[in-house]
Amino acid sequence: MKVTNGSFQARLEHLEEVSNLFDQYRIFYKASSDLGAVRNFLQERFQNSDSIIFVASNDGHIIGFTQLYPSFSSVSMQRIWILNDLFVEQSNRQQGVATLLLSAAADFARESNAIRITLATQISNISAQSLYESLGYGKDEEFYHYLFRV
Repeated sequence: MKVTNGSFQARLEHLEEVSNLFDQYRIFYKASSDLGAVRNFLQERFQNSDSIIFVASNDGHIIGFTQLYPSFSSVSMQRIWILNDLFVEQSNRQQGVATLLLSAAADFARESNAIRITLATQISNISAQSLYESLGYGKDEEFYHYLFRV
């Protein structure tokens, strides 16, 4: 199947379809399914305008999404976008959908005068790493990133 409709920025009216995909995304990362909590979480993101979600569609059906959160670089005093989520339905993988979504994110970052997009992926997710590197993303070799779990 070829993606025929492309990508666009999701709005509140896309909440149900995006929620279903987001729930699948969480399950992929070994979280329990909780469609109600997912719906509430995404509804807050839409209503508070604190993330940007791009979706890919085919024949009017949303088949993938990426979610960006805003941040800033203090040193450069410019915007950064954190690409926190990227997911494509299993049946639509290996067809350019993720590339389409990443391209939409890159275009948006340029339009918003961001200095960069940053993302993280599991060390074991070799296919995602290959995709990112093929599109010009590079591993950070200047900084170590640490996590503090609360």
